[in-house]
Amino acid sequence: MPAPLTLLVDNGSLEPAATLGLRELASQLAAKLGEPVEPVSLLHSSAIAPERIGGTPAEILFPALEKRVATGIHDFLVLPLFFGPSGALTGYLPENLARLKAKHPALNVRLAPHLHRADDNRLARIIADHVRAEIVSPNDRVALVDHGSPVAAVTEVRNALAQQVAALLGNTVAAIAPCSMERRPAPEYDFCKPLLTDLLATAPWNESRVIVAMQFLLPGRHAGREGDVAEICRAAEIKHAQLRTQMTRLVAEHPLLIQILADRWGAAR
Repeated sequence: MPAPLTLLVDNGSLEPAATLGLRELASQLAAKLGEPVEPVSLLHSSAIAPERIGGTPAEILFPALEKRVATGIHDFLVLPLFFGPSGALTGYLPENLARLKAKHPALNVRLAPHLHRADDNRLARIIADHVRAEIVSPNDRVALVDHGSPVAAVTEVRNALAQQVAALLGNTVAAIAPCSMERRPAPEYDFCKPLLTDLLATAPWNESRVIVAMQFLLPGRHAGREGDVAEICRAAEIKHAQLRTQMTRLVAEHPLLIQILADRWGAAR
């Protein structure tokens, strides 16, 4: 039987840099696996004007699946570019796959595991490497920031990564704290605390040099050099004269990510 077609799937973004980054990852992974890997997004990216992304329109997952089923392809391996078990993977994706399978009974989709595993510290090694590149003093502090999720299990991934990064960096920095870029306001989402804004306003963080370790995969509205995290850092520096921040590179900029993706792909084969 032919091998399933691999689809590398991110959440999606309206920012061209995110789609271009996803395509580059798919190309690198295909070269490593020796099999085609096609980049698609769950949502949003198909609204980007094609001329902003090299002339080829971005695709979103369910129209992409229907298009390929119409050509006779029925077996797929979905490789999620997600740190943890977000609602997109545990709710939106299986619910819509069930509806699509009801329409196309021959459809067969395998879902590979998300990126983080408790017994695999390679994501933490990526973040630690990026932090080391920015350290200028053992007095530097590290704020490991993710997007912020309404799913507690995703925030647990953030917290676990912070613990692993702390173990890897040891006494080369003064402190490491997990935080989120944003959160829903209701009390039941307090597990996202602290926000990056609040952490940078708290002593001694607000009078330190803080390395903002980016737990983001690809550039976009949040993680780009002019994105939301950068704006939070600039605003905090204006409020606190002694504060200095330095953002790290993104996770997808490290070669270990391709190895992790290849292993998650292999686990679903």
